[in-house]
Amino acid sequence: MSEIHEGDSGHLVRQLTSMDAQFLAIEDARNFSHISGLAILDPATAPGGTLALADLQSLILDRLHMLPPFRWRLAEVPFGIDHPWWVEDADFDIEFHVRELALPRPGNHSQLTAQVERIVSRPLDRSRPLWELYLVQGLQKGRVAVLSKIHHSVVDGVSGAEIMGTLFDLEASGRELPPVPEDENHERIPTSLELLGRGVFGTPRRVAKAAIKAPYILPNIADVPTLRALPGVNFIGRVSDRARRVTSSNGDGRVLDRQKIEAPRTMLNGQVSAHRRVSFGSLPLADVKLVKDAFGTKVNDVVVALSAGAVREFLINHDDLPDEPLVAMIPISVRTQDQIGTYGNRISMMIAPIPTDEEDPVERLVRSQAEMSLAKDIHGALPADLMTDANNFIPPAVFARAARAITSVGASSRFRPHFNVTISNVPGPPIPLYLGGARLEANYPISVVTDGVGLNITVLSYEDHLDFGIVGDRELAPDLDLIMDTLRRDLKDLVRRAKARAKANKGAGLFEPTTGSATG
Repeated sequence: MSEIHEGDSGHLVRQLTSMDAQFLAIEDARNFSHISGLAILDPATAPGGTLALADLQSLILDRLHMLPPFRWRLAEVPFGIDHPWWVEDADFDIEFHVRELALPRPGNHSQLTAQVERIVSRPLDRSRPLWELYLVQGLQKGRVAVLSKIHHSVVDGVSGAEIMGTLFDLEASGRELPPVPEDENHERIPTSLELLGRGVFGTPRRVAKAAIKAPYILPNIADVPTLRALPGVNFIGRVSDRARRVTSSNGDGRVLDRQKIEAPRTMLNGQVSAHRRVSFGSLPLADVKLVKDAFGTKVNDVVVALSAGAVREFLINHDDLPDEPLVAMIPISVRTQDQIGTYGNRISMMIAPIPTDEEDPVERLVRSQAEMSLAKDIHGALPADLMTDANNFIPPAVFARAARAITSVGASSRFRPHFNVTISNVPGPPIPLYLGGARLEANYPISVVTDGVGLNITVLSYEDHLDFGIVGDRELAPDLDLIMDTLRRDLKDLVRRAKARAKANKGAGLFEPTTGSATG
């Protein structure tokens, strides 16, 4: 949890956790840590059939008291001796944060993509609250888009969904909002001297806490995704706890083998530039469910298998496919019920090989299910706060330099990358949503790439479809539309084979119960 202090007015001043601060620390002129979302809206359902800039700005101002992160700005600790704090921005300017642009005619998909690439390739201004919204007019068929940018130090996937739930409504007519608290006013911003004092007294306490947790952190240190490729990390883990290389049974007779999963080097795992490529599109959720039912898997297994096939095709097209499977990093939420509404990051990361070495889509699905199941078992045996606690070993005074050094290892040709690609599947609302009365048609997530990991595939379910957002470095991943096209092609192939399997089973009088869940 963030450390919290009360200001003179009773408002809360929050210190970033080491996990939150890491997303700030890795940033430079090429690496950015904001996460984005591209919402496609039909304004026909809005009052007057339009969604204007003034409408969007008014909507946010009316709900600003429900959106604490939208009012937070960074307060740095002098000399960097401690992690920064969030304080309320006394000079909040809605016109800076919510802007408008229009596409030239005809307002097609490629024009929208170009604008998104341009906007997500710019860092956020750290002197202001770390978010921006862009209302994009002029899309084909009378549609509009809203492109959001918010820093990863502020939210993760779950807390980002909380913000979405605050901005969007279940009805086009909107909803009754809770009143602004009577004591709502600006807090007193701590002085630099006060922050320095907190840092001086807080650092020994943080060191002591890290030392207490060392006995269970060190045996698992090789399971921290950002540390696993560093020289000597695996040796430290083995020496700390040799017995846990092969751990206890998980209840079904299998043994969880802590074998070292090594990521091969590919063109995607170099140093990123300051520019991004994006691709986005939707797949029918009904088709994905049909496949998962026919083959007894989960929706997430289908997403991973499709992503593996698409990355495989991409690398084949560039004559760069390794013989061994690629390794994916898959974010996992560890947010507890009592942490809902606290924002910040409550995440862990699961590492798993994905079958990019398998040509057949059905075999890829079968192997993906097996790898995901084993990875979840192994990950479930790890401490929930492992990543945050491991970061606490690094003194804040050298945190930024250490974070950038660790990231650069993944991009160095001297070492294997930490992992090859990020794949994230986030459950979204199955019901229609409205923004300022405009009906949401699709919501494409656009996440983060950094040195060493130049490709990110994030999926968000909404109503009856899965919305894919693919982001890559402009130089490392030049033609991401190939990945989106392959996702569509492979799903059609799996649907065809799923129907053939179901028909064959029916003809043989067999019945196979369905498994999995909508978000799996």
